[in-house]
Amino acid sequence: MAANPGGGSTDAGGGPVRHIPVLLSEVVEALAVEPGKIVLDGTFGAGGYSSAILDRGASVIALDRDPNAIAGGQSLVANYGGRLSLHHTEFSRLADFAPEDGLDGVVLDIGVSSMQIDEAERGFSFQRNGPLDMRMSGAGVSAADVVNRLKVSDLIRIFGFLGEEKHAGRIARAIEKRRATEPFATTRDLANLIETVNPRKAKDKIHPATRVFQALRIFVNDELGQLAASLFAAEQALKPGGRLVVVTFHSLEDRIVKKFFSERSGKASGSRHLPMVVEKAATFLPVGKGMVAATEAEAEANPRARSAKLRVGMRTEAPAEKPDFSIFDLPDLASLDRIGGDHV
Repeated sequence: MAANPGGGSTDAGGGPVRHIPVLLSEVVEALAVEPGKIVLDGTFGAGGYSSAILDRGASVIALDRDPNAIAGGQSLVANYGGRLSLHHTEFSRLADFAPEDGLDGVVLDIGVSSMQIDEAERGFSFQRNGPLDMRMSGAGVSAADVVNRLKVSDLIRIFGFLGEEKHAGRIARAIEKRRATEPFATTRDLANLIETVNPRKAKDKIHPATRVFQALRIFVNDELGQLAASLFAAEQALKPGGRLVVVTFHSLEDRIVKKFFSERSGKASGSRHLPMVVEKAATFLPVGKGMVAATEAEAEANPRARSAKLRVGMRTEAPAEKPDFSIFDLPDLASLDRIGGDHV
């Protein structure tokens, strides 16, 4: 099987495959799943994590903003006799679905699923030509809206920060020139433009459009903002002893999770440039030896696992702190709310 942010996932025969949950055994172990516990799966997808948790006797409250995932999971709801409930919503709202006495665990698998990539009509992949969409929820601003309407300076920041694209300026200016005569409508159309501006070299491991497509997907779905909000929500929703387990696939995502657990550890911090921050009560304690990566065997069997990083924290009895998004030091990128008028 092969998978990448702008490509697709195929089996040995060339056909699409279902999403394979990454670090499955490690996630279940980190959650300390037992019969009677209640775990919230904030990114249900194809139900890989949820099924494994349910098989251990726990109950699962599952969320997904993709209506296709909710529809596809109805058979699991029937199979588990009331121990699985599915809700069509963003995982940043997970606290709204927690029982009054709190959750025993929260698991989040951040990023796009293989199933979404494989559906050409969703517009996540340039290897399967389709509308330039990328909306996980199917609603709101699309990738085409972003490419065709945002100022060049905004596109440069989005491609450069979210995609870590070295040629962000060159690509953004080429997009501006081309959209003046013909707006971008399909994934292949945009990918071809990018490849013309930044031709693929023999040594390149990925397609020249991969980083731009990654940046657009993250921006359109506000993935970093959703992740940050979900961490604060989990802090409110978990009971003492509850586990927060997060699997990320991008350095920016992992940085947010690492920063959150560090900030909530209760340790004093400071530097020669900043004053010392007073030590405070920890709301999370680390579990294990830090970041967990996939084994070589799993990475070989499932290439999506190669970049996966798992981090775990256990909730303490200290009251949840007030959400403070400034701790993540995220840049002020263009707002989706601005897209809809003339912003070019």
